[in-house]
Amino acid sequence: MAQQERIRWAAAARPRTVAQRRAADPPAPPAPPAERAGREVYRSVQDSEAFQEIRRGYRSFVFPASAGFLAWYLLFVAAQAFAPELMRHRIAGPLNLAWLLGLGQFVSTFLLTWLYARNARTKRDRAALELRWDTQDQLR
Repeated sequence: MAQQERIRWAAAARPRTVAQRRAADPPAPPAPPAERAGREVYRSVQDSEAFQEIRRGYRSFVFPASAGFLAWYLLFVAAQAFAPELMRHRIAGPLNLAWLLGLGQFVSTFLLTWLYARNARTKRDRAALELRWDTQDQLR
């Protein structure tokens, strides 16, 4: 008896797949016509060339910038772990290479933030705002 109870408990605790949840949940009532129209507008916007161009512009900046920053950070951590003598090399007074590269992490963070904001402002914000206005006009 206790074994069956444990099996039922384990089966209930196991997460259901999406198909199982959809089969178990009652079907949703049909959406009102205005909501269906809104879905169609947003789907058409998502499929539009203007939206895809905005996404391409975003990805073409964010992915390389993120990869470059991650590589720079991992290089700093790896140098600290595997080349401590190199990192102890004095540059000027008490300032050594580790301190210089560590402070460089902060500088590069602020630089990357500024570059991202400038890229968004000059290349994507205006196009995204125009797309938003067009979408709002279609929903009226």
